[in-house]
Amino acid sequence: MRSYAAEFIGTFFLVFTIGCTVLAKAPLAPLAIGAVLMVMVYAGGHVSGAHFNPAVTLAVMLRGRIGLRDAAVYWVVQVVAAVLAALAAEYVVDPAQVAALSPSGRDIMVVILAEVLFTFALAYVVLNVATSKDHPDNSFYGLAIGFTVAAGAFAVGGLSGGVFNPAVAVGAGTMGLIAWSKIWIWLVVTLAGGAAAAGAFLVLNPEDRGPQ
Repeated sequence: MRSYAAEFIGTFFLVFTIGCTVLAKAPLAPLAIGAVLMVMVYAGGHVSGAHFNPAVTLAVMLRGRIGLRDAAVYWVVQVVAAVLAALAAEYVVDPAQVAALSPSGRDIMVVILAEVLFTFALAYVVLNVATSKDHPDNSFYGLAIGFTVAAGAFAVGGLSGGVFNPAVAVGAGTMGLIAWSKIWIWLVVTLAGGAAAAGAFLVLNPEDRGPQ
């Protein structure tokens, strides 16, 4: 229960920050998003592993650090936290008008490529800095994870939404930032990015499989 509570809190504040900054059109939204992820990773990492992202949870499960049962509960908690955070952000900001991302044609391929690449990068960084036996007690993992998201948001946020997280996609849909008819794109490609990162980690670290 401690792990589930930590996942709820971290995911809530991540999505709440995303919602408030994006709905308010804050110019430094990517920096705020990366910063809140960083501090929540430091706050909850020792309790739950600080996934706050179903794609990261999938990567950690495929890497062998958690089982399917815990992963399934993590996914439910993360999505519920995202929906509640999205509703809270909408209430706080109360935007006059929201434009939903609804890609078509070439834009679909742009979203797929941008989201799968940066979700891969995020999950790959998490696996290497937060689960590797070579870094059992490091102090840089939160900074590395937060800055990966900030870099991705600055780089492709204006093109793909800078989601990199299925729970964030659900939260964005709740806030009207992503069209529900197209949300499957973000769900599929972010989970694929997480799975690919787990595969890459295991290929590069063949002896670092299973619980630490």
